[in-house]
This record gives sequence, structure tokens and C-alpha cells, in this order.
Amino acid sequence: MANFQGDKQKVRAILDAVKKDGRDSLTAPEGKQICDAYGINVPKEAVVSSAKEAMSTASSMGFPVVMKIVSPDILHKTEAGGVVVGVKSADDAATAYEQIIANARKYKADAKIVGVQVQQMIKGGQETIIGAMTDGSFGKLVAFGMGGVLVEVLKDVTFRLAPATREDAASMLDGIQAAEILKGVRGAKPVNREALQDTIVRVSQLVSDFPEISEMDLNPVFASDEGAIAADVRIVLNFDQKPARFRPEEKDVVTSMKRIMQPKAVAVIGASNEAGKIGNSVMKNLINGGYKGTIYPIHPKEAEIMGIKAYKSVKDIPGEVDTAVFAIPAKLVAGALKECGEKKIAGAVLIPSGFGETGNIEGQEELQRIGREYNIRLMGPNIYGFYYTPANLCATFCTAYDVKGSTALSSQSGGIGMAIIGFSRSAKMGVSAIVGLGNKSDIDEDDLLLFFEQDDNTKVIAQHCEDLKDGRAFAEVARRVSKKKPVIVLKAGRTEMGAAAAASHTGAVAGTDKIYDDILRSAGVIRANSLRQMLELSRGVPILPTPKGENVVIITGAGGSGVLLSDACVDNGLKLIKPMPEDLDAAFRKFIPPFGAAGNPVDITGGEPPITYVNTVRLGLEDDRIHALILGYWHTIVTPPMVFARNMVQVVNEMKEKGKVKPVVASLAGDVEVEEAAQYLYENGIPAYAYSTELPVEVLGAKYKWARAAGLLK
Repeated sequence: MANFQGDKQKVRAILDAVKKDGRDSLTAPEGKQICDAYGINVPKEAVVSSAKEAMSTASSMGFPVVMKIVSPDILHKTEAGGVVVGVKSADDAATAYEQIIANARKYKADAKIVGVQVQQMIKGGQETIIGAMTDGSFGKLVAFGMGGVLVEVLKDVTFRLAPATREDAASMLDGIQAAEILKGVRGAKPVNREALQDTIVRVSQLVSDFPEISEMDLNPVFASDEGAIAADVRIVLNFDQKPARFRPEEKDVVTSMKRIMQPKAVAVIGASNEAGKIGNSVMKNLINGGYKGTIYPIHPKEAEIMGIKAYKSVKDIPGEVDTAVFAIPAKLVAGALKECGEKKIAGAVLIPSGFGETGNIEGQEELQRIGREYNIRLMGPNIYGFYYTPANLCATFCTAYDVKGSTALSSQSGGIGMAIIGFSRSAKMGVSAIVGLGNKSDIDEDDLLLFFEQDDNTKVIAQHCEDLKDGRAFAEVARRVSKKKPVIVLKAGRTEMGAAAAASHTGAVAGTDKIYDDILRSAGVIRANSLRQMLELSRGVPILPTPKGENVVIITGAGGSGVLLSDACVDNGLKLIKPMPEDLDAAFRKFIPPFGAAGNPVDITGGEPPITYVNTVRLGLEDDRIHALILGYWHTIVTPPMVFARNMVQVVNEMKEKGKVKPVVASLAGDVEVEEAAQYLYENGIPAYAYSTELPVEVLGAKYKWARAAGLLK
């Protein structure tokens, strides 16, 4: 939180007066008063109501000045011809006054004209923009960018949650494409970063203290080596605030999620003996998946389902039930959900579709009301269910999954969920959980984060989402969780077309991707750009040890692979040791032919025997100045793929026994035999990919992004 307190009483008085007038925006003088109340630096100014007054006021202020129309009915002053810049004399001030008034009346004849603002003109400095907005998912945001064409054409702007800390503000200054300009280029002095940070913090605190400020623009803010001053202020209000989304206490969320994900007893509402029915598939998965808890089939007529005693209602069950899986038509869900509430069941897994995703908002809201009334958490509706492998729990109609591991995955889409299951099975990726969230009427991504945060069976959390119902809550939880466990997010709807598809698919409205990108990254989240990338990061990141420093070395048998691997390092924020220390360079040269290349990449050339790979990799693992290795293998008769793979596993394990543990990834180029070698490497703790120089570096890059965000690197 910003450690700053403005004059709240002064601001409240101004906003109350504006509300009383029935206005939804502030005049420039009112904006200046609000800036003064929060210590936001603005130029000297005054409002005049005659040409004569303009002459005297401008003269006393000192030329040059800027003159602007003051009217609650004219927000876009330049468009109305209501701005004159560079007024240099008293006569010019009188002329400018008459011109501005005439233009304003021509632009909007019935506009209420308060007068003309005479403002000290700022001399010099870099144009920047500082503003704030209200986002439907993240709430109050503060924005920073460069002025002029850089923001209008290149959209060079960055966002953080408000209120922002000074650290947030500093990261914003470094987070735009034109960050180097602020440091001074071509002889220009660097701007006063402290002054810009201070302004960002104060703006963010102001909009947090007064939620009715829906938009605020300081444009431009002139930043120089002496300070930062806002030349123009625009503030838009919205007095019709939506109530905050209900969020249970974190401890209550964890208590409920434990009962849902690790239940001692599960009821299947709509259980069936008939093959092909969802209720039949759920029963089969619970039984065949090896779930050791109690299963209670619910059916209005059957006495027994798949050899297990059935009940007409959950209320008839003699024991306690933690989770109920719904496999009944949408029209019957509300009634059964009430019975679950009366039974004090912790969670409802709502497989049925036919709610918000089809336009049945009313039906979905009814479920939410019941859930709140009875304190029963809702997963879905419109989902495939979920898996929690430590409990052998397959609460889903999809096929059973029993490859246990430490990665927890979730998806908003059922189709994506099936892809996750299929990839995991094909790649033999162990998972702790796979969860469907669907319409997210209640349980969403941050509820899962809270559960997986305390779940010792989960080491990495990967989530696909089309929207975040409460992006602020997610970011706040993710900021904490990501310091303990990598959090990987695939946010669908990155493009305008993708956002439209997301809206039509789940009833979700995908937010502006730049906002998502900035807020998620600032929370320590690793963003995946594709489904395949999310899955590969989910698979590879857990098995890589955490690096101890930034220095990466590439060892390759093919110069072409070395070039592509180097490019991939740049793309993924990895730092190659450059230049290679002379003694280390000499040490590598002892093992490679004269026509090879040390430096970085270390090119051992393609015709070398297995011992060359072994010696150079051993050296890379031994030297404490090197923190991670990227291997580029080229298929040769001299060093066949499986020979390379076995040797690499052997030398990595040998060095591990000596306490030299570092992340190692590999790219294999060659004929189809490299596929078996890559699989062998992966199974032995070295993420390896045939035919790709990008994927292994992306996996290593993700591990580094997490380690940096978690403060684990030296």
C-alpha cells in the first residue's frame, strides 16, 4: 500500500458538489484542486471571465501561458477549439480569450461556460502520461506511458493495481518499450524518476480512496531532471458503483476446498446403471479409479447402482457427505442443490450445461443464491468434473487418470480440459489435479490457488482461463503463492477476435490483454502463449532444479542449433555468459577440436565422440560460475542419440552426487531415433525435445522467471 494520505475532506467536498450538480466530470480548476489536495504537482492557474481579466492574470503569472475553455459540457477541449498554447503577451491573452469563447459557443451552443483557464506553460521535459481507470475484473488500475505518438500509435503504456507502491511505480517506469528515453538519450538528461514514481503513487491512492473516480488522466505530465508536473487534468466520475463481489475469508475457502478436493464421502446425484449416461461414467470412474472413500449413488427409483446401495435423496444418506457430483438435467439442479445445502455438503460439482453459457443467466444466479444461503461452494456449472490423484479421485465423466505427479492443472473450457488429459497421458506427465471450472458461478482460479498453495502434493499450478471473475483477488493471491510455487497461466482471448470468441463461448468477457499481461506478470505469474506451451511448461518446470544465478551456457554439436538456441535465450530473458572468462574459455578448448568454437555457445562440432559431450558438460556442471546448461545435440554415427542421452544422464547424476545440481535442458536434431533419446532424457530429469530449439529454452526460461519473481537468484 502507498504510505500516503491526501486531504480527503477537501476532495470529498468537491465530489459531493459535483454530484449535487448532476455532473459526471470535473472542470479543469476542480481537477487542479483535487491534485493539490493529494500533492500532485500541477502548474499555476486561474479562471478568468473577461478579456481584461485574462490580460492581468496572464501578466502576473508570467509568459508564456496556455489558455483553455472551462465548461462541464466540453470535455474534449482541443476538439472544440478551446485551447490556445504559447500565449506570449497581454494583448495575445485578450485575443485568445475572445477566440476560445467564440469557438466554444460554436461547438456547443448550450454549453455552460464557467470561464477560461489561464495556466502557466511548462517549458521542456519529456512528455509522459499518468492515469487511472476502472476495470471490470481488476478494479482500480494506475497507468503510465510515454506521451505523444508513443502512446497513441504504439500503445506504449503499462498498468498496475491501485493503490501502487513505490516499487510498483519503479517497475512501471522500466516496463514500457521506451524506458531508455527516461534514462536520457542523445545528450538529454535523465528524468527525475523519484518525482514520476511519487506522482504515480499519489494518483493510485486518490482513485483507491474515492471509487467514484472512474477515470483520471494527467496528460501530458512533463518529466525533467528537476521533477514532474501535470499540464492537464481530466477526471470522470461514476456515482453508481457496483457492489464488490463477495469473497469468503481465505481460511474458509481452504476449509471448503479441502473437503471438496479431498472428500471422505462423495454423493453422485443422477448415478445410473445405464452405460452411456454421465451418471454411469462418474460412478465407473470413482470405483475403477480406486477412490477409497464412501460413494453414495443418488437415484429416485433404483435401489442399487453398480452394486452400491442407492438413495432417493442426499438427505436420506446416514453419514456426512463432503462433495456431491451432479449428473442430472439443468432443470433439476436447483432443487437437488437445496437438499445438498440442507445436508451441509461442502461442495457441488455441477457437470450439467444449460446455464450462463446458453444465456440462462437467471438459472445460474438461482444456483448462486442457493450456494450462498447454504454455504455450499459450486464448481461449474458446465464442466467435466475434476481429478485429484493423491486421493485416487476421478470425479468426472472423462476417462480415469492415475499418473500421479506434482502439477495441478485447471481449465475454464471442457475441450481444453480434454486436451490437458490427453497430453498428460501421452507424455506420461504426473499430475496432482485436473479441474474444470466452466462458467465459474462460484469457485474460480483464486480458490484453486488457495487450495494448491497449502497442498504438499502440488509443486506447480497451471491454469487456463478465458476471463477472471475477480482479477484483483486472483492477482493478490497469486503474488503470494508464486513466491512458493510456479503459477502458469494461459489467458485465452489475447486478440480482439479471441476475446469475442471467449465471450460467445462461456458468457465471459475477456479483458484487455495488456492489462492482464502487466498485472499477472507483476504478480509473479508465468504467462503461456499457447496451449502446447502451457502443457510443456507444466511438464518441464517441476523437474528442473532451481538455478542459483543468471549465467547460462550453451554446449552444442551443431553451429546452426547454437544460433537458434541463442535467439531463444534472448526471447526468453536468459543471460548467456558474455564474454566467457578467459580461464573458462581455455578449459573448454581443451576438450574441443581446433576448428570448434569456445565462447558461448560452446560448439564442439558434429563429428566428436561421446567423451567430448561428457567432458564439456561435466566442466559446465563443475564450474560454479555457470548456473544452467542448454545442450544442442546433432545426430551422428559417432555419437548416436541413445548414447548421447545415456551419457548425459550419467554425467548429470554423477555431478549431482557431488552436490553440483543445475538445470539442464536439451534440444535434439536428427532422424526419428532422437525421439526415443529425448523421452529417455525427460524421464531422467532433463527436459529434452526432438526437432525444437525453442521448447527447451522456453521451459528453462519459465523456471528462471519464477526464480526471479520468488527472489531466489543471487
